[in-house]
Amino acid sequence: MSTPSFSRRPLAALGLTGLAAAAFARPAEAQTVDDVLSKKKVQVGILVDLPPFGVVNAKNEYEGYDVDVAKLMAKYLGVECELVPVTGPNRIPYLLTGKVDVLVATFGITPERARQVQFCIPYSSIDIVLMAPAERKIVAAADLASLRVGVARASTQDTAISAVAPQGTRIMRFDDDATTAQALLSNQIDAIGVNMITARQIQGMNPSANYEPKIVLRHQPNGITVRRGQSDLHQWINTFVYFVKNNGELDAIHRKWFNAPLPELPVF
Repeated sequence: MSTPSFSRRPLAALGLTGLAAAAFARPAEAQTVDDVLSKKKVQVGILVDLPPFGVVNAKNEYEGYDVDVAKLMAKYLGVECELVPVTGPNRIPYLLTGKVDVLVATFGITPERARQVQFCIPYSSIDIVLMAPAERKIVAAADLASLRVGVARASTQDTAISAVAPQGTRIMRFDDDATTAQALLSNQIDAIGVNMITARQIQGMNPSANYEPKIVLRHQPNGITVRRGQSDLHQWINTFVYFVKNNGELDAIHRKWFNAPLPELPVF
């Protein structure tokens, strides 16, 4: 299976990215709830390119579901909320190097990621799908052979496509969802692995193309994320999520941004 890499960054920068695991191998000092209370601030990493989870509005302010959850978490802690924009590829490095205390960044829970970070119980979910024009016949993963399938690098859709794509599939990796979407719109790729939120946006960008979801690749629960070893903060966040799920506050935020009730979320 061919897996060419597409990026606007120089090759040298890609090399540095590839060395990220080594660079961040030394874990940051474990952080407690008392540490957060002492500095009177929690630094929260958020995605700002995935509406309605996170976006920059016309006033150049961050808003969205994840933003509201982060602010509610800070309110319950009784501290200031400092929002720090992150990207899919740099979420883990930002967390491990202490640039943020936690991630509320639509971060899908996977065993692979859990080798580096610690997930709290899910606070949101999203479906990952394969989308292509309606006229393209795709009913199973086997139909991807010889097709060009675009994904955002280091995303759960990247992992999901890589797990099922047959020999001959050309998996083309781009820097982010926006660049991948543009590749589909400009016919550089035949299909795209994408979350349903972005899929609907792409459909709206070019209705005449008649894009449609072909396969649900994964039902992705997302977890607020901390560094491994932060058992005290981890337990507090689990308690927070449990509490706001049960008192209706999390449902109210979900209805605000998705116009739908909070879905049933798994626990572990």
